[in-house]
Amino acid sequence: MANARTFSGTSALLGNRSDVAIAGAVVAVVVMLVIPLPTVLLDALMAMNLILSLLILLIVLYTKKATDFSLFPTVLLVSTVFGLALNVSSTRLILTQGAGFDGRMIKAFSSFVVGSGGTEGLVVGFVIFIVIIAVQAVVITKGSTRIAEVAARFTLDSLPGKQMAIEAEFNSGAITEEESIAKKDDLQREVNFYGAMDGSSKFISGNVKVGILITAVNILGGIIIGTAIHGEAISGAVGTYITFSIGDGLISQLPALLVSTATGIIVTRSVSEGTLGDDVSREFSQDARIYWIGAVVLLGFALLPGFPWYVLVPMSLLLGIVAFRLGRKKKREFAAVMAKSGEKEKAREEPIEMSPVVPLDPLSIELGYGLIPLVDREKGAELLERVQRIRRESALDLGLVIPRIRIIDNMRLEPSEYCLKIKGVDVGRGRIRMGYYMCINPGNVKEELAGEKARDPAFGLPAVWINEEKRDEAERQGYTVVDPPSIIATHLTEIIKRHAAEILGRQEMSGILDALRKDYPAVVEEVQKNLSLGEMQKVVQNLLKEQVSIRNMTAILETLADYSPVTRDVQFLTEKARQTLARQLCLQYADDEKVLRVLTVEHSLEQKIIDSKVETSSGIISALDPPLQSAWIKALSRSVAALHEQGWLPVLLCSEAARFLVKYSTSRELPGLTVLSVPEIADEVTVEAVGEVKIESAA
Repeated sequence: MANARTFSGTSALLGNRSDVAIAGAVVAVVVMLVIPLPTVLLDALMAMNLILSLLILLIVLYTKKATDFSLFPTVLLVSTVFGLALNVSSTRLILTQGAGFDGRMIKAFSSFVVGSGGTEGLVVGFVIFIVIIAVQAVVITKGSTRIAEVAARFTLDSLPGKQMAIEAEFNSGAITEEESIAKKDDLQREVNFYGAMDGSSKFISGNVKVGILITAVNILGGIIIGTAIHGEAISGAVGTYITFSIGDGLISQLPALLVSTATGIIVTRSVSEGTLGDDVSREFSQDARIYWIGAVVLLGFALLPGFPWYVLVPMSLLLGIVAFRLGRKKKREFAAVMAKSGEKEKAREEPIEMSPVVPLDPLSIELGYGLIPLVDREKGAELLERVQRIRRESALDLGLVIPRIRIIDNMRLEPSEYCLKIKGVDVGRGRIRMGYYMCINPGNVKEELAGEKARDPAFGLPAVWINEEKRDEAERQGYTVVDPPSIIATHLTEIIKRHAAEILGRQEMSGILDALRKDYPAVVEEVQKNLSLGEMQKVVQNLLKEQVSIRNMTAILETLADYSPVTRDVQFLTEKARQTLARQLCLQYADDEKVLRVLTVEHSLEQKIIDSKVETSSGIISALDPPLQSAWIKALSRSVAALHEQGWLPVLLCSEAARFLVKYSTSRELPGLTVLSVPEIADEVTVEAVGEVKIESAA
């Protein structure tokens, strides 16, 4: 632990030192524009500027992706300001010291690079300086700036399409959520990088213009100061200040030229898959014929009179050697490919057995081609965002993590039709009118709205399709106005609630247990001693069938561990698990004052339902006589309708022995009815009986 703390402290200290060093260096660069520097320090900083520019160029050459050097725009700014600060400092020293200036770096460039002295050297040096400026300004800088502008524009324009492609990969299950986030982050970094490069490239063009201006100021100002203040002869002043100005210009523009070249390289390698050396090696070795042709052309030039054959013939031989070796390499690669192809042909001749399992999507949405805009990123792709939100909400509400929902187009559907499927089976479908809104009558609106009649696909309520102009009118009248993405999202939410038990398979149950085992190993091990994975799955499925959240899975497993040594009856264990979740169940249906309004069942009728219990191979069921079953459902439906009219949720309260049988007997005609037993009522909840279900003629 002590070593870990020491290492952490050392890392933090080094990080702080690097931050302080960078901050100090940037401030020093700005201060250099004002404070004079001694010539020794100026020489050291000029050498540092030259090596820094060289390092930037080398980093760019060995960088695989432009975004891997995301700091480049900032480095470009700092290096440009650094070079200009050195230029200003050298100008100050040249103008103040005149012939006594002893800057070694500038003198070396003014003599060694030029290669001769006197008037000829001045003219040659000035010409070289002008050529470097022209190459940098007209060719490299202008081209790099244009490429950076186009790259930034196209990168920004292609952003929606790339984001949609990532979403499609994620929704289809091709990539995980972490991979999707990483790809989006990379995409955002790319957009930010090229956007920054679009502006940073202007620093180079500005640096060139300022370099020309500083050189001109050095020459004119030096001649004026030398003749008027220092009393030098005009010829001596011209020789001195032009020499120093050319040396200063060359040593300042050479690093700028390296950085400009690095800028051009990094913005032109947007589609690169490796370093520049890798790309050159791969793309210049694709065909040996081009080198044979080049060798023959050079040899032809060598045979013409006046051409330097002693240069062209060796170059022709060199290209011939390259072409020969490259051709031999390609032959070996072709032989290897053919051998591998032969192996594949042999394998293909053998009978290929299809997989005995054709995988199905746990949950999928199929769209007619007219509904494709709902998942088009360029047009908002609202449905994709709604689907992700539904998965998160289902995990919070039901405690069940819904597998990735695949969204695909189906040409067999009508253009405006969509279909929801669970494991390849159609569980719901509907029609959407793009550009229109569905107005649903919640039941209390008396005034009819003009429009195309329809039905809400999620709940089957009467509805009307209207256009944008009638939306405000419909909302004022009390209609529920829903847009197309919300219609599909609501339908999908209801499908998930109704069929959550089908989505939970043994594999999903195993995943739940594996996740709980990390934090609650004792609970998982104890319940697995007495119950199989299938029995636990059936208990959890029974809870989901009645839309009981399984988020508190720890409490459910603890209950199973308590009662499984006594019995392994799935229905009995389900009822005990529900009783453990009593508070959760009651608060789900009670009002804000924790008052639960319920219907009760007449005692004699409840006893008849209990007596109708029949044990089958699938478990215990209720088997009432058809006339009694019909009368029971009619009486219950009347009571439920009365509760709906008062705005209360229909909740039926009965004894523990009758609860499951009552639920089973009503599951077909009233699938959404909530049935609670007396042990499922939490202590802090107040129960208010608002009606009794009874059959008058069944006395």
